Amino acid sequence: MNKYLLEIGTEELPYKFIPDAEKQLKTAFHKFVNDNGISFSEIKTFATPRRLTVRLSGLPDKKEDIVKTVKGPIASIAFDADGKLTPAGLGFAKKNNVNPENIYTENNYVFAKIEEKGKSTKQLLEENVSKIISSLNGSHFMRWADFDVKFQRPIRWIVSLFNNEEAKISFLDVTSGKISRGHRFSKTEVPIDIENYEKELFDANVIVDAEKRKAKIVESATNAAKSIGAEIVFDEDLLEEVTYLTEWPIPVICDFDEKYLKVPDKVTVTVMAVHQRYFPLYKDGKLLNKFITMANFVGNEGFENIKAGNERVVTARLEDGIFFFEEDTKKPLEAYLENLKDMTFQKGMGSMYDKTMRVVELSKHLAEETDTPVENVERTAKLCKADLATSLVFEFTELQGFIGCDYAKLCGEKDEVAEGIKEHYFPLNASSEIASGIEGKLVGIADKVDTVCVIFASGAKISGSQDPLGVRRAALGILKTVINSNLNINLNNLIKKSIELLPIKVDDSKLLFDKIYDFFIQRLIIMLAETYKNDILDSCISNGEVLVDLKAFINKIDSLMNIVQKPYFSELNEAIGRIIRIIKNNEINELPDESLFLDDSEKELYFAIKNINLNCSYEILADNLSKCIEKINNFFDKVLVMDKDDKVKNNRLKLLTYIKSIFYKICDFSKLTIFK
Repeated sequence: MNKYLLEIGTEELPYKFIPDAEKQLKTAFHKFVNDNGISFSEIKTFATPRRLTVRLSGLPDKKEDIVKTVKGPIASIAFDADGKLTPAGLGFAKKNNVNPENIYTENNYVFAKIEEKGKSTKQLLEENVSKIISSLNGSHFMRWADFDVKFQRPIRWIVSLFNNEEAKISFLDVTSGKISRGHRFSKTEVPIDIENYEKELFDANVIVDAEKRKAKIVESATNAAKSIGAEIVFDEDLLEEVTYLTEWPIPVICDFDEKYLKVPDKVTVTVMAVHQRYFPLYKDGKLLNKFITMANFVGNEGFENIKAGNERVVTARLEDGIFFFEEDTKKPLEAYLENLKDMTFQKGMGSMYDKTMRVVELSKHLAEETDTPVENVERTAKLCKADLATSLVFEFTELQGFIGCDYAKLCGEKDEVAEGIKEHYFPLNASSEIASGIEGKLVGIADKVDTVCVIFASGAKISGSQDPLGVRRAALGILKTVINSNLNINLNNLIKKSIELLPIKVDDSKLLFDKIYDFFIQRLIIMLAETYKNDILDSCISNGEVLVDLKAFINKIDSLMNIVQKPYFSELNEAIGRIIRIIKNNEINELPDESLFLDDSEKELYFAIKNINLNCSYEILADNLSKCIEKINNFFDKVLVMDKDDKVKNNRLKLLTYIKSIFYKICDFSKLTIFK
């Protein structure tokens, strides 16, 4: 079997684009082989800052010959009365390049069999690979020279080999060949052999496999840290970033003055990890005045210059940090509240101070609803945004909340309040933890609800590419916090109260509420879709006030998951299905008149349903309803619901509507896939 290798050589790519480009390449080649009916055993991708590579294995010599049948016009149109082809029939033959004699009739239509000779795999690759390259997309694509086609960075070379024979392709002004390039400080030209691709580039100081490069970074940095008695804790995001910034990573240990350790660790770590992509070092859990930078470097000399250069850069940033810290801490955190009046929250929606006061009111409401002491919650809400007015957060915006926490502790605020200031931003992303303290949970919910309501009230558009103020993340954060913390919070009432507190007059508050409610439901479905089937979620959502009690809603879903596994469920589902099909749009929401029951089956069914205790769990309710299945079936066997007598008919519809309402306390059965 054959192999194919494509390497796209570029100027340094932005690290965020590289893993996505790998996925796009893999997907595009999967589509190519599937669309062309080409078998394969493996599609493997490689990537560095200067190259994107895909290698296909187990390819056949050629695409198989195929015979396909094409359908033409109706026979009476394709042939005249004498059985000769009409212009329409001849046109069908010409269009499909078939001999008119080979056209045949079947089921009153004309057909023709077309034989397609399979092209060689190499030829198909030569015809399609440049299209695959041009199909890659991402943000901030650029043009260069006089070309109209865009790519993430200028392409400098292309390797395209079928086995070890060139499969010639061209993209813009670059024609493929057999020659790759090594590390910038290593071999300029590297002749490529598919079987030894990784080794040949390794010899040119390029670890082309991203996972192997990541493992090398972890191993070498860990060993370097151990050599000075230190420990290294790898942040996965930083590790991935460094992986895609280097081709030949070498750890370099650097230092900075111990005086910078007096600022909060979060500041120092942010400067090193976020701003400079360094790995901080620790000893016995304490931050050291040392860090490791991964140099993308080849050679035995020059590391002193690398060390000195990085130390100069980090010192300058830390000097800023310590200056801002010392200036900020000259006054208590509460003193910064007034400065929030000069900071706009959202155009037309007041200042950050105005938002803070709304958060205070909403937080007090939540504290009362959850029987939480109000004092700490209110204090947390009052100070939660104060650090936005500090110089340190202005310079390092990603430290919001963390700096507020540190400053609150320095000026004597309670630990619960300080932690709440930090944690009210939690969860920071889809995978991060929620707040641990009740102060952070309640103030965070209040803050996020206010943000969502403000965005919807302002009329801002929310789409796949637009998420003003991160409202999708905010809604998910609220739902995750309420559900995972088992909080008894009526989000309907909270949203309505938040709408009342908005700084603008809302023309139609109900319409605004409905939009926000639907938005939360969409986020809830997305959040729970990994655990529950969509039809289970839909059936529980459509017949209840979901946001009134999320705890009860989750309980309903879990109960339904158990109910559908019951041995009787299929019959139960069919029974309610018969009722739904009969009622359609003829529901009458009144209790039936017992005096109008003409058959014993009506009476037996009504009293069996009526005697069910509704103050029980969903599973017990389903068990009790299952005992009525025989009576439901007997009812349908004995009586005609749509009786000629309107009184009798309507009374039977009332009975069925009543029974449906009992079933629907469990879920909306019409939404279940098993019902359909």
